[in-house]
Amino acid sequence: MNSKLKISFIGGGNMAAALIGGLAGKVTEGANIHVIDLNPEALQNLAQRFGVSTATEIDAAVSASEVIVLAVKPQQMKEVVAKLRPHVTTQLVLSIAAGIRAVDLARWLGGHDAIVRCMPNTPALIGQGITGMVATAGVSEEQRETADLILRAVGSTVWLDDEAKIDAVTAVSGSGPAYVFYFIEAMQQAAQELGLTAQQGIELAKATFVGAAQLAAQSSEPVSLLRERVTSKGGTTYAALTSMETADVKGAIIMAIKAAAARGQELGDEFGRD
Repeated sequence: MNSKLKISFIGGGNMAAALIGGLAGKVTEGANIHVIDLNPEALQNLAQRFGVSTATEIDAAVSASEVIVLAVKPQQMKEVVAKLRPHVTTQLVLSIAAGIRAVDLARWLGGHDAIVRCMPNTPALIGQGITGMVATAGVSEEQRETADLILRAVGSTVWLDDEAKIDAVTAVSGSGPAYVFYFIEAMQQAAQELGLTAQQGIELAKATFVGAAQLAAQSSEPVSLLRERVTSKGGTTYAALTSMETADVKGAIIMAIKAAAARGQELGDEFGRD
């Protein structure tokens, strides 16, 4: 544990809370983490849970931090960064906002070029997240290692060589948990329509997803081969997958993920304007 690493969070919502939970007492002491948020109740909760310091306005503690994590909504980013700018000198800036490009953050910060864009996902809340990351040219190797350390506190990381690929990460894994929940909902509904109770349906659907995901994670074989092993020609699984193929479920999923990626690009265009 780097007990001296000072980190400031601008925004104290769910993702910030997940990161703080992974960091406090493990990567750095809770007392070295400072959180800025307009919601006093959220701040009180974080202080009680993790021993962090808090404030409702950007203050001197942010200036003294080595890392600043931007954890606000994309539509709030420009306004927040304008208030942050006087406090940024050599710090590493991590942004976990969808769509907001590093070039725009750098411009709003007066040319600051030590920025890492990150796209975590909600399983970070239980330490099972995955984060896509890309660094600007001004990020040192030490800062890159620090960024990786921070995001690995809530799961695994994938580094990219091109910021444009962050929109794809957002679409696949950032938004991805919602797709999984959507499929679980459909399985539960089907179970009820087939005569099972809602409780039985959700238990079966959740356990199936968790088990299959763990099997895929622990296997070195392609998921297509794992699927084929469950599918006997003319059997029940074959009937289900044939129905999905007829309905082009795979195509619909791919189209949906591409729509999410396109929306990420639109957010960058929309909120990155001067």
